[in-house]
Amino acid sequence: METFLPHRHHGCMRGWVPKLLILGCIVWSSLAGAQKAVPSPAQVAQAEAQVEAYRARNGVDAQLLQFMAEIARAKLELGQVAAAQDYARQTEQLCRQQLTRRALDAEPRLPLALGGALEVQAQALAKNGSRGAALALLRQALRQYGTTSLQARLQKNLNLLTLEGRPAPPLVETQYIGPKPPSLSALRGRPVLLFFWAHWCADCKHEEPVISRLESEYGPKGLALLGPTQRYGYAAYGEPATPQAELQYIDSVRRQYYADLSAMPVPVSKLNFDRYGASTTPTLVLINRRGGVAMYHPGVLSYDELRAEIEKVIAPSAAASQQTSHSATRTPR
Repeated sequence: METFLPHRHHGCMRGWVPKLLILGCIVWSSLAGAQKAVPSPAQVAQAEAQVEAYRARNGVDAQLLQFMAEIARAKLELGQVAAAQDYARQTEQLCRQQLTRRALDAEPRLPLALGGALEVQAQALAKNGSRGAALALLRQALRQYGTTSLQARLQKNLNLLTLEGRPAPPLVETQYIGPKPPSLSALRGRPVLLFFWAHWCADCKHEEPVISRLESEYGPKGLALLGPTQRYGYAAYGEPATPQAELQYIDSVRRQYYADLSAMPVPVSKLNFDRYGASTTPTLVLINRRGGVAMYHPGVLSYDELRAEIEKVIAPSAAASQQTSHSATRTPR
């Protein structure tokens, strides 16, 4: 799931809020077992009609734009690539109009909307075979918004197109919880699984048994596991927290929900999330024995899916012979 501030994420859209939120839950939220619902054309059309009715009655606001970005994503998931690109472009233009009157990160909805609009446009371009245009769009957006909360999300989309097959970016290990993390260079010669997680993330907790089972199976065969996380400025129930208080809260979450991964080193750094574009949590990254990225996947994976990817890098010969193709086929959550 994308990074957000849960205690500030909900607002009032009068009578339209329940309808939009209910429909959004049906169409786009994660279901039990972390299986994502597939929207139907009728659901998307209904959502679009509700958004337009609200806009006619109340004008444009950040929450409306957030739903417009989700509609664009749903169109893309339905294979309506041209319609998704057009709707996302409209959403981006409306977001930019909002930015003439306010800062992007004044509250969390507008950056989610703008980030979603840019993401859908880049993915639509890539699906149409215009990879170069997708990269140009994302790099331009990074130049414009690289100092805002959009940085990691834009980097994620760049990484989906470019990171696999390249050397893994180094991790910042200065601050950590659990065992002291080794550097990635020190792990050269071993396959490495990076499990980017967040203390508020339900999908990360859902992924924990999968990671634990696979670590038990493949740790004896050489697989190394690191679990980078970062601070978000709040702790339990979204209450603001000092850096030290949040660090203690992260450790309490780790002990309660990730007890089977107690031996997993946990570097704590926002820079790691920025470099790896880990705006979606969990983000799973497999690094081969030569230190190259073999798999980059924002979102959850099942045991069988992740096991199949680990098998490709676990054998000594795998790092030299195996090359995956996720960046051409995956769409981030």
